[in-house]
Amino acid sequence: MPIQQRDAVDAILEQWRRERPDLDVTPMGTIGRIKRSAALLQRELDIVFSAFGLTAWEFDVLATLRRSGAPYCMAPTALFSALMITSGTMTRQLQQLELAGRVSRTPNPRDARSMLVQLTPAGLELIDRAVTAHVANEARILSPIQAAELTELDARLSELLAVLEPRDD
Repeated sequence: MPIQQRDAVDAILEQWRRERPDLDVTPMGTIGRIKRSAALLQRELDIVFSAFGLTAWEFDVLATLRRSGAPYCMAPTALFSALMITSGTMTRQLQQLELAGRVSRTPNPRDARSMLVQLTPAGLELIDRAVTAHVANEARILSPIQAAELTELDARLSELLAVLEPRDD
């Protein structure tokens, strides 16, 4: 087993152990590393998104529509539920994407009171190029980690999500 490198979280844990030896701060290490990793990962992902003139939320909206399958169209409620954001936030985001020509809003043929959000041809072309670069970027980020270790990490993170995500009970 290789020797684990010290990271920024180790210094924080040492400080807490010195100041509060009565506390078991082990969970703080795990959660701190997850949070720090998420922040550093987002920084790396944003580099690729910006190369395509996208922010992370714009990428997420376009990618959600793209992976929904042809005709790349969803009701706003389904879209904001998939993205775990509020309807007010979604309305502003959709307005910006519509102004940029990446999505259009069309009447819902099943419900005259609502609209559907659909990728435009330009939006489809953009997200297809961006997601290709995004996947390559993710592979680059994870490339120093051995395949078996990545499989194990993925399994452990899946367990954590199972604990944290709300259930539909």
